[in-house]
Amino acid sequence: MSSKLRIIVGGMVGQFPLGGVAWDYFHYVLGLAELGHEVYYHEDTWVWPYDPVKGYPSDDASYTVKFIDDFFKNHAPHLRENWHYCLLHDKHYGMTGEKFDEIARSADLFINVSGACFFPDNLNPKCIKVWMDTDPGYNQIRLAERPAWAENIDRWIAQVRAHDVHLTYAENIFAPPPDCLLPRLDLKWVPTRCVVTLPNWADVKARPIAATAPYTTVMSWDYFPGKLELNGIEYHGKPPEYERFRTLPARAKAAGLDINLSLAVGGHKTPTDQIRADGWGLIDARTATLTPESYKDFIACSGGEWSVAKNVFVHLRTGWFSCRTACYLAAGRPAVVQETGWSRYVPSGHGVIAFSTIEEALNGLQKVTENPLHHREAAYAIARDHLSPRAVLVPMLENIFSAARHSS
Repeated sequence: MSSKLRIIVGGMVGQFPLGGVAWDYFHYVLGLAELGHEVYYHEDTWVWPYDPVKGYPSDDASYTVKFIDDFFKNHAPHLRENWHYCLLHDKHYGMTGEKFDEIARSADLFINVSGACFFPDNLNPKCIKVWMDTDPGYNQIRLAERPAWAENIDRWIAQVRAHDVHLTYAENIFAPPPDCLLPRLDLKWVPTRCVVTLPNWADVKARPIAATAPYTTVMSWDYFPGKLELNGIEYHGKPPEYERFRTLPARAKAAGLDINLSLAVGGHKTPTDQIRADGWGLIDARTATLTPESYKDFIACSGGEWSVAKNVFVHLRTGWFSCRTACYLAAGRPAVVQETGWSRYVPSGHGVIAFSTIEEALNGLQKVTENPLHHREAAYAIARDHLSPRAVLVPMLENIFSAARHSS
C-alpha cells in the first residue's frame, strides 16, 4: 500500500487509562504514522472512563484527557494534535467536534480496534470500516451464542456486522477442527496480529538487565461476566491456566534453576496469599501499569517474560499472540509464553518460546537463562521481523483493501 491514507484508529484508552492499554492501542496510531499515513486517534465508547487512582469509573474526564495528551506529548509529539476523545457522545476533548468531523468526512479507513467505538457521525460513506477482534473466542462465542448475560447483545452484534472488513487476532482461525475450535460464523475473517513500534522501546532495550532481574508478566485475575459456553464446554480467563502452572517456582527450584518469577496481578478476586505461598513474587499491577512510563519501567526491570494466556485462547487454539509479549520482545527481553497455536505464525525457540506443559515451561526458562545474550538479541529480531509495522501493518492494509473489494 504505497499511497498515503487518511486513517482513523478507534480505541478504548480513555475508557481504561492504563499504561499497557495505551501501548496496545496507540501502537496502531504510531505504526501507521511510521509508514507515512495520516493517522488520527478517536474514541467514542459511550462509557464513563475508569479512573485508576480512584479505582472506579468517573463522570469527570480530566484524568483521561490528561493521560491521552501526556502520551502523545511524551511519546509522539508529532501526533499531539491528532486525537479526539468524546465523552458519552457529547463532550469533545483534544480535537474539537467540528475539526474531527472534517477529518471523518474524508477518511479512507476507520480501524475499530477491539470494536470499542461507535462509528463517527460524519464518516465518509466511502470509508472502509474495519472491526478488529483482539479477544478471539470471547467475541466469536458471543456472536454465535448470544448469551443472555451480555448487555445489549443484539445491538453489539448489529454493530459488529455493520463493518465492511473483520480482522481477528485468531491467526489460526482457518485451521480445521480439532486444531482450531473457533466458530467462524458467516464472516470473512482476515487474520492479523498485534503490532509494536520499535523506536518507542529502544530506550528500554538499551538499559542493562540485572543478573537477578525476575521473569515477570502482567495479568488480570478477572472472570467473564457470565458463562462463556460453546458446545457444552465453558471457557475462562487466566485463573484456570495459572492453576495448571502454579507450582512452577517450586519445580524450578527443585530443578536447580536459579530464576526469580514474579506476577503483576490485578483484580479484586486475586488470591494473593495463595500466589505468594506458591513461591511467586507478587506485584500490584495497578502500580506497575499506571502510566505508559511505569509500564516501560516494569518491563525494563525484567529479565524477560513468563506468562500463561486466557483459557479461551488456549483451548480453542486461536493462534492469539500477546500485545504485552510484543513489548517485551521489542525491549530485547525474551519471553516464555503459553501456546495458543501462535508458534505456527511467529517462530518459537529463540527469543520467544512456546509451552503447553509445565515441563516445557521449565525447559524454556532453562534455555533462555543458559544463553541470555543470544535470546535477548533473538527477542528483538522476532519483534523486528514479525511484529513491527512493516511486518504487520503493510500486509494488514493490503488484506483490508482486498477483502473490501471482494465484498463490494
